[in-house]
Amino acid sequence: MSNFTKPLIVTPLPDGKSWELVEPFEYYIDEEKPDGEKIVVPAGFRTDFASIPRFAWSIIGSPWGKYGKAAVIHDYCYYKTLYTRKKCDKIFLEAMKVLGVGWLKRRTMWLAVRLFAGSVFVKYKKS
Repeated sequence: MSNFTKPLIVTPLPDGKSWELVEPFEYYIDEEKPDGEKIVVPAGFRTDFASIPRFAWSIIGSPWGKYGKAAVIHDYCYYKTLYTRKKCDKIFLEAMKVLGVGWLKRRTMWLAVRLFAGSVFVKYKKS
């Protein structure tokens, strides 16, 4: 079963938009694998949490809302291109469900990354 195994401990960076992980952060993916595949985000990784434009904060929420842990996992999956883009986005959707994000909000956020985050994934894939 999918779950987060450790608390997310971050510190803000001087740019006012990014955060750095102080300790490693883990998430187990709910796949049909009995060993429970795990994503480990290392200490020192930098994230902006969810890339929600400021104008949408009153509708969706701030970048570090209830879905914040899922956003960190998603950022790391994209940054390291651990999986296909489709699978990274599926993990994001699943992790938001684990965190108790409501159906409409998690589907809206998932759809936004499916529609608008392709260039980010391609950028990391090329590096």
